[in-house]
Amino acid sequence: QVRLVESGGGLVQAGGSLRLSCAASGLTIRNYAMGWFRQAPGREREFVATITWTNNTVYADSVKGRFTVSRDNAKNTVYLQMSSLKPEDTAVYSCAQGSPFRAYSNALSLPAGYNYWGQGTQVTVSS
Repeated sequence: QVRLVESGGGLVQAGGSLRLSCAASGLTIRNYAMGWFRQAPGREREFVATITWTNNTVYADSVKGRFTVSRDNAKNTVYLQMSSLKPEDTAVYSCAQGSPFRAYSNALSLPAGYNYWGQGTQVTVSS
């Protein structure tokens, strides 16, 4: 059974930093693209970043240069380092597991490109 558990969210002032973690069980993340999405109240789920099984990374324009996605295959964990946070980054952040052994495609910027999801962790950025 695949399980993804996010942690590391919280309340931070604008300009601050947070590191989110996504611990996986029931799968070996090294074989999969792993993505981060976020959803703010009243808005659709939004792509944030993805890291392919070959460690290629792709970011949404809104977070490029501020966020970094990485993975530790030995710990079976994916991370999202967030810096220079803005109030508009406030959302529930979720990680997701994509298809195995696939190169990047536009599908990985869409929720439909992922098979399993975590419950999410709340990030709140105050102004």
